[in-house]
Amino acid sequence: MKKQVFVIGLDDFNKKKLENLPEAKNCDFHAALSIQEMRKVENIDIKAFLELIDKRIKENGGIDGIVSYFDFPGTTLVPIIAKKYDIPGTSLESVLKCENKYWSRLEQSKVIPDHIPMFKAFDPFDENAFEKIEMITPYWTKPIKSFRSFLAYKINGEEQFYTNMEEVKKHIDHISEPFNVIMKENDIPAEFSQMNETCIAESSLTGHMCTVEGYSYQGNVVVYGLVDSIREEDRSSFGRYEYPSSLPQEIQFRIADIARRVITQIEYDNAPFNMEFFYNQTADEVYMLEINPRISQSHSDIFEKIHGVSHHSIMLSLALGEKPKTLKNQGEFNKAANFMLRTFESGKVIKTPTQSEINILKKFIPGLEIKINVKEGQHLSDLQNQDSYSFELANIFIGARDQRELVDKYNQCVEGLSFEIEYDEATQLY
Repeated sequence: MKKQVFVIGLDDFNKKKLENLPEAKNCDFHAALSIQEMRKVENIDIKAFLELIDKRIKENGGIDGIVSYFDFPGTTLVPIIAKKYDIPGTSLESVLKCENKYWSRLEQSKVIPDHIPMFKAFDPFDENAFEKIEMITPYWTKPIKSFRSFLAYKINGEEQFYTNMEEVKKHIDHISEPFNVIMKENDIPAEFSQMNETCIAESSLTGHMCTVEGYSYQGNVVVYGLVDSIREEDRSSFGRYEYPSSLPQEIQFRIADIARRVITQIEYDNAPFNMEFFYNQTADEVYMLEINPRISQSHSDIFEKIHGVSHHSIMLSLALGEKPKTLKNQGEFNKAANFMLRTFESGKVIKTPTQSEINILKKFIPGLEIKINVKEGQHLSDLQNQDSYSFELANIFIGARDQRELVDKYNQCVEGLSFEIEYDEATQLY
């Protein structure tokens, strides 16, 4: 009989990746929640989500595995469902030790104190918050629970701090309130579930940024991939994710060792994770930014291009209680990247690339995948889950022989894709 696997946040792009897996012939995939049901809502109602998931599982006649490749509430719902139906998965507490940035830093400080920034929790509604943080600028502020750099700001002074906090106060409850509901209703220590502080300040980290992809299975922590996170020039927004990493092997081993120590400390097990790091070459130091209790679906296509299979296979094996298979280099390319085509001004989308434009590019660039993230008539300010400094128009997935060819192919794509945006001050082509 086929395994019944439920996906929290099922979308067309990742459904294809799942269906391309060799293991897919033995699985049926169901939407525990569709991406539209989970993301495009005014309020994140955890109780309603759980009731709907329960209803779908019962209608299906059972469940063998539960997965999500999206952040909150997807990652947090997974261990709740796994525990209720007694299927493989890590504990809710271990996930919350990843998701709650303050709690996570406290746990990290127990095992890797020299590899994390200075940090301080604070209440954005406190009129004296800047003074109480007691850190020298520049530093970053972000919600204790957030994702994709939502409401994250680099702070250079007091005036800028309070200006940014006005924006934080308008939007922070969208995620913080439902997240705190889970914290309060699941026997989490009061020092975290009852805290008034909903934001964290962290000293700035610099250097080569990368992301570890790994998993823990029956207490054995495995790192199987390192992806370079390359930022836009002179900006904090990501320009592309490139794989495999260009970092020296010795540095990669140091990063993997730190990742293993943290995952062991928080007792995160039988589940995948990714961790973001900085390597500061000048100081020859490695610093950890954050943990995500999931695979990064942004990396799935580039893993497929290198290994011949996406790391959805790792996620699926763990969800079914099986040891993941080693990813082999059986793909068509030596290098692969997920380029994020961005604009840094807000405005209304007048025109997006046609399917003909995309098809022409695919004809000349083998393996090319393009994911358009905006629609004609949409205002960029209405896009959900963007970082605080840009708007992501499209993802362009490219494979190549080397980095130079990657960039050349990307430039060819930018020239061949026509976005027209009526910016808030003027109309121009991107």
